[in-house]
Amino acid sequence: MTGLYDWNPMPHKVDVKCPSCHKKAEFEFAEVVKIKLKKDVPFFQNSPQFEYQMLSDDCGHLVHGAFFFEGLHGSVNAISNLPDGYSPSNWSHSQYLIRSQRYDIGSILCSHCSNRGIYNLNWPQDAFYSVSHRNKCLWAFNRESANELLSFIESNARNESSYKWQSFLRHIPSHFKGKKARTDISKKLRQRLSC
Repeated sequence: MTGLYDWNPMPHKVDVKCPSCHKKAEFEFAEVVKIKLKKDVPFFQNSPQFEYQMLSDDCGHLVHGAFFFEGLHGSVNAISNLPDGYSPSNWSHSQYLIRSQRYDIGSILCSHCSNRGIYNLNWPQDAFYSVSHRNKCLWAFNRESANELLSFIESNARNESSYKWQSFLRHIPSHFKGKKARTDISKKLRQRLSC
């Protein structure tokens, strides 16, 4: 599916299908900080708390990056002994609901099969809360947004501004909002939410 629905700003954490057991797992985006000085690169390459990668910035220039996976290492307060000029807070998630960077790398944690590790997100194919209607995929980020999506689909009023996930709901394609789609989507969403 293309359009605004695909470009919804994503939260820091989303519910995904575990690649091992296909049950619900949590994916959390990693935060990346550009390594400022070449002399700092070995620290980040050798640190068990960071994943070092060469990255391409928005202009196409290669830069050194240090990824921190809060889902694997705990909060940024666990970061210690950084080179001068860095602070653990550099790797904090933004205060806003949405992720702060463009990379699709993060951590996956599955409480069902204990799958845990670094994971490259493939959205919306990985979305746990996704249903198909007429060969098109309708998805939600997590259980909370899926519940609001269900409420919105079943509602006759359809007032997006009364929902926490209003910006997400505003981008739902119209073919999912039609009266004919309501019963099918509602049934499938309820089944998915019962998992």
